Amino acid sequence: MCSVVSDFHPFICFPAGSGDWNPSGVPTHQQQENAPLSRRIFSYLKLLVGSDQYFTACSFVMKAMEDQVVQEEPGYQDDEESFFQDIDLLQKHGINVADIKKLKAVGICTIKGIQMTTRRALCNVKGLSEAKVDKIKEAANKLVEPGFLTAFEYSEKRKMVFHISTGSQEFDKLLGGGIESMAITEAFGEFRTGKTQLSHTLCVTAQLPGPNGYTGGKIIFIDTENTFRPDRLRDIADRFNVDHEAVLDNVLYARAYTSEHQMELLDYVAAKFHEEAGIFKLLIIDSIMALFRVDFSGRGELAERQQKLAQMLSRLQKISEEYNVAVFVTNQMTADPGATMTFQADPKKPIGGHILAHASTTRISLRKGRGELRIAKIYDSPEMPENEATFAITAGGIGDAKE
Repeated sequence: MCSVVSDFHPFICFPAGSGDWNPSGVPTHQQQENAPLSRRIFSYLKLLVGSDQYFTACSFVMKAMEDQVVQEEPGYQDDEESFFQDIDLLQKHGINVADIKKLKAVGICTIKGIQMTTRRALCNVKGLSEAKVDKIKEAANKLVEPGFLTAFEYSEKRKMVFHISTGSQEFDKLLGGGIESMAITEAFGEFRTGKTQLSHTLCVTAQLPGPNGYTGGKIIFIDTENTFRPDRLRDIADRFNVDHEAVLDNVLYARAYTSEHQMELLDYVAAKFHEEAGIFKLLIIDSIMALFRVDFSGRGELAERQQKLAQMLSRLQKISEEYNVAVFVTNQMTADPGATMTFQADPKKPIGGHILAHASTTRISLRKGRGELRIAKIYDSPEMPENEATFAITAGGIGDAKE
């Protein structure tokens, strides 16, 4: 009976304790039923042709299977075809390799990425003329129909959405399961309200298997305030009984120093998500507005700041939809001088204005409670009702409040 699978071909088996290929001995009926389909094919093949012709027949079957694999390679992402259609498919429609490399250099790595980019933006790519851009757009539209879906069809696509736990069951319940993929989740609050602690906790929980078939994955962390601490991840890893080195290896960290650098990092993010398709599950930016506050000052530069911010948020939203990842950003607060005139209870508001307010899919307001307790409130969400949840900041990250 076969017990070791060959490295040379997955369908070839070795008997236990042997180093040579020895397809002798036909497995029992029960063993055949439990074996993978490929192994059963070879077992039945021996029964049909006998030992003399078995090696010749195996060669023909293996060749046929290899040919089938080669033919099926372009469609290797059937389950996530709307997210992961490789830009290299454009070669079949007359787009040369050099132009495809130029698109990849600016972070456009999928067919959907081309649809998400305007003609003017594509023309700004060095080496692409208007005629080439029109040809690229035309080829992309042949590969992905830009038409409508029924609500039922879209609901089927939405089944690919997953949720990442915050570490607190009450907090997860508030969010409908956790931080949602294909969306931007923004958490804002004053200092010491748990924004960075939540970011660190998500770095660990995103790697753990979750409900509805969520398998866990890698994380990219963009730090704009120099608040990322690997030792904090070790403490949180201890709480979930996972290996320290494995947790740290699965987090890619980048320190952004200017708003322009922050935007440039997104090109690298898109390239990494494409390179390891389906492996990365979460992108964290802590915090989204810190560098914009520094690089743009006064009302004279406000319009330019908001325009740059809008471009970044649009890029984030497209990345989240293109690669089916969750995007979590933190945001700071500012005093609102006009609040006292309108008798508002809280004279503080999140920065970023309407641009950030409209771009974020879900907005969470964080505020201090007693001791280590914090209160999270749904500030804006397309599907969750306005509600509150209490959580605690513990040595192991974000957790449930103990009564």
